[in-house]
Amino acid sequence: MEPEDGQVTEAEAVQAAIGEIVSVWDQGVAFAESLLRPWNAYQVGIAIAVFIAALVLRHILGPRIRAWMAAREGWPKWRMRVLVVIHKRLKMIFFVILIWAVILVMREVTWPSRTFLLTIIAELATAWLFVAFATRLIRSTVLRAVVRYGAWVFVTLAILDLQDEVGAILDSVGFNIGETRLSLLTLLQAILVVAALIIVARFLTGTATSRIEKNDDISPSMRVLAVKFMQVAFYGVAIYVGLRLSGIDLTGLAVLSGAIGVGLGFGLQKVVSNLVSGVIILLDKSIKPGDVISLGDTFGWINSLGARYVSVVTRDGKEYLIPNEDLITSQVVNWSHSNDFVRLDIYFGTSYGDDPHKVRKLAIEAAKGVERVLSHRPPVCHIVGFGDSSVDYILRFWITDPTGGLTNIRGNVYLALWDAFQENDINIPFPQREVRMLEDRTKQAD
Repeated sequence: MEPEDGQVTEAEAVQAAIGEIVSVWDQGVAFAESLLRPWNAYQVGIAIAVFIAALVLRHILGPRIRAWMAAREGWPKWRMRVLVVIHKRLKMIFFVILIWAVILVMREVTWPSRTFLLTIIAELATAWLFVAFATRLIRSTVLRAVVRYGAWVFVTLAILDLQDEVGAILDSVGFNIGETRLSLLTLLQAILVVAALIIVARFLTGTATSRIEKNDDISPSMRVLAVKFMQVAFYGVAIYVGLRLSGIDLTGLAVLSGAIGVGLGFGLQKVVSNLVSGVIILLDKSIKPGDVISLGDTFGWINSLGARYVSVVTRDGKEYLIPNEDLITSQVVNWSHSNDFVRLDIYFGTSYGDDPHKVRKLAIEAAKGVERVLSHRPPVCHIVGFGDSSVDYILRFWITDPTGGLTNIRGNVYLALWDAFQENDINIPFPQREVRMLEDRTKQAD
């Protein structure tokens, strides 16, 4: 197949790449040979001596600076974090300061050409140090590493004036998808541009999230929905714009992305179901952070709403990650859906010799004296049946803080009943059995 006019064949691209590699190799060999010259060798030795001096200074001053930092009580956290970052880079800081000082002195006492290599080393060290400090602003460890190493490579090539040669080599390594060509240079540019835009999107999302969470006019569920929507929107725009700025034609990948989407749709049905269920939960406000729910044997309060699951924390400190789909398809008891009022029932019995009117009055007064039991919704007590050995009662009372626990408040009410019954000679019956010992029949026969 003959190439169209203006197109470069694969063979020509490979040949051009080989030529660029040979050119860079020749420059590297020439640079290595230049190091053997007296003054260049002297500069390399001076750089090594400066590095050793920086190590010695770090060894001597590092512990003293650390002790001085430890004595700074009451300083803001951000200032202490800055000091910690500086302390970790003391060796490079000393090296940059010393080598620039050496360069300034040598330029005064000798020719500028005799500091050529030292200047390159100083510029590289300064640029690397600046990149190391700047990337500390990125919280994500993976993203920070990508940006840091990418920036180090870029500034190194820029200082050594090798951008064009390395760019030509990377651009020659690639493949075609339809009419779109993806080269190694394009991919690297896309990674760097997308990473930079994601950093901006992360900052904007964090700022907007803090403002939304402080707005009391928005319900908790709508806050979560708004934050999730902003995250998807900002990150989606960052990725799309980054790929477009890198020169990648996304229309050429439409067929491939469609096929991948169909495959992922079949393989990730549960994930998609949980995502959709999460959106439904946020929209209908059936569950929101802080609600107390019961799902099967799990009882606790909603800690957070995620895109795939809901975090439920129980009274014993366990955190359950319940898929959103389970909350949609299963029966969920939301103790605080429309209001915080929760009614609790406890059952007890007294003997037939006790006055039931007196028992009911004592039970109600005992429940009223327990903390957390509401007084404006007074407890009630009713007879529910006549048992084999006791008159059975039900005591009902209300609370407004189910997050404080249900078992403990029931236990406190039972304890109050016990104390009230003991003081008023109310008996709580218990089953009794009479056992008769029968003699052996053989003895009876004698």
